[in-house]
Amino acid sequence: MSDTTDRDDVTGIDTTGHEWDGIKELNNPLPRWWLWTFYITIVWGILYTIAYPAWPLIDRATGGLLGHSTRAEVAEDIAAVNAANAEVSAQLAAADLSTLAPGDPAHQYGVAGGAAVFRAHCSQCHGQGAAGFVGYPNLIDDAWLWGGTLEDIEYTVRHGIRNEQDPDAHWSEMPAFGEILETDDILAIAEHVLSISGQDHDAGLAATGTELFLDNCASCHGDMGEGIRDLGAPTLTDAIWLYGGDRDTLIETITYSRFGVMPAMGQRLDEAEVKAVTLYLHQLGGGE
Repeated sequence: MSDTTDRDDVTGIDTTGHEWDGIKELNNPLPRWWLWTFYITIVWGILYTIAYPAWPLIDRATGGLLGHSTRAEVAEDIAAVNAANAEVSAQLAAADLSTLAPGDPAHQYGVAGGAAVFRAHCSQCHGQGAAGFVGYPNLIDDAWLWGGTLEDIEYTVRHGIRNEQDPDAHWSEMPAFGEILETDDILAIAEHVLSISGQDHDAGLAATGTELFLDNCASCHGDMGEGIRDLGAPTLTDAIWLYGGDRDTLIETITYSRFGVMPAMGQRLDEAEVKAVTLYLHQLGGGE
């Protein structure tokens, strides 16, 4: 049989048979060092998947012959840190926050630890910087619906707001006035709120809304709209609005009401963590 192998005329080396624009690919063997390195990596990979967790199964992964676990390593590290901080953590858990001096190690530990607790459990609603979002209060200003003292903040963190898990949660409920009042009455009340908050408004409607406000809203928000903290009813005379203070949003709020809920973090955090996040929030600048 004749040799049908295609050889390069210049080098005398067989080609792969591939050709592009007259350029042929030589069938040079791979370097030995490269081949051995490749084989070694294959063997190493197989041994690694046998020794360490690697292959995903339905509800877990293979454990590996060495029983290595990064989760266990992290748990050990956390346990070591907790053991190192056990004494100061116990001091914080037993402390009266109102008398805890800022220079006290327990106070410093609480502020630093509270920042971590806040990022893990609170920032999803209140934001990384605690400035809040629509429907989630800003925690760095002086407008506190349920009080901004250390005692007030601790209570709110521990028990939450309008949740069904903790019987001691703060509780108040705004009626949906769309089921109680006529549309024209709601529009008039909205204009009254715009007027007492210093915004552009219809003076005629606002005058009509004044009496309606006193009859339907003042029992919670006060005669002048100054708010009642014990009820968590916000003041309506400033520029701080939890859901928005423009005309359309006010009409929506009056018509359908609002009912924000905060979980009872005392059921998720230990005593030291509750007090730590309280100290952290209080020192952000808005705490009273």
